[in-house]
Amino acid sequence: MQDNWPSVLFAMAGGIALSIGNLISQYAWAFVGLSVTNIICSSLAVVLGTTMNYFLDGRINRAEILFPGVACFLVAIFLGSAVHSSNAKDEEEKLSMSRGIELSSDVADQVKLLPNQEAMEDGEDGDFDTGTAEFIVQVEKRRSIKVFGSSRWLGLGMVLLAGVCFSLFSPAINLATNDQWRALRDGVPHLTVYTAFFYFSVSCFALGIGLNAWLLYRPVAGVPPSTIGAYAGDWNGRHWALLAGLLCGFGNGFQFMGGQAAGYAAADAVQALPLVSTFWGVILFGEYRRSSRKTYLLLGCMLTMFVVAVALLMASAAHRKTG
Repeated sequence: MQDNWPSVLFAMAGGIALSIGNLISQYAWAFVGLSVTNIICSSLAVVLGTTMNYFLDGRINRAEILFPGVACFLVAIFLGSAVHSSNAKDEEEKLSMSRGIELSSDVADQVKLLPNQEAMEDGEDGDFDTGTAEFIVQVEKRRSIKVFGSSRWLGLGMVLLAGVCFSLFSPAINLATNDQWRALRDGVPHLTVYTAFFYFSVSCFALGIGLNAWLLYRPVAGVPPSTIGAYAGDWNGRHWALLAGLLCGFGNGFQFMGGQAAGYAAADAVQALPLVSTFWGVILFGEYRRSSRKTYLLLGCMLTMFVVAVALLMASAAHRKTG
């Protein structure tokens, strides 16, 4: 037994931050979309988290390369906000022109205007072209989180809050493994990155179970209430959720291993994940189909800035001195 509880608590705090960030971002996906949500979350995590890690790591990364990359991430945040705002206007215009649907703050009234669920199951509403007003309405009807009539700033606020949570978990692991704040007593060894990752995962798992169980009975964002029994009996799509958890776990573990070797600031290059999620969102899920030229231009600029930022972050890597 070691008196290393301060480091253990740092690791567990990181798991709590990640769990809350994941939960918020899953709601934000419905409001803002997969592409913009992940871009803003990852960029904000880098702007805040990478800066903290740079100073926690004793400035081992090359600042002349690192901080221009951080600045590019900051620009990507503003571009992501502009993409969301432009796309929201595009969708409002499609809906008002196609069916005369007037968007209001009353979600219940909007649901009455949506296609009939039985007709959708019979296939009558199943052949809408991606990006059309009918397709947007169909998606709103089928998913549990209702976004019609909500403020566009609500979604962006959720994204920003998720990004802040994501910016904290990597510095917390950094503190847990390297004890920069000297919270451990003299002679007490630091946690290894693997031990820290274990405590990180335990707290993330425990909070995730607790929050989701509570939200089953007290849902938000128009989600219908449910029970633990109903959740346990419904395995539709559950394999995708389990796969997502495994991928997240492996990704976090490798990020921490890389951070311990080359600096946690450079390891934040793992935030390149939105480049993959944008492919999923645009190609597979039809985000931004039939949008305006302005939206496409902003989306292209956002992705370009993000690629440059990731490249600069990777180029700033250095080896941690262990002796």
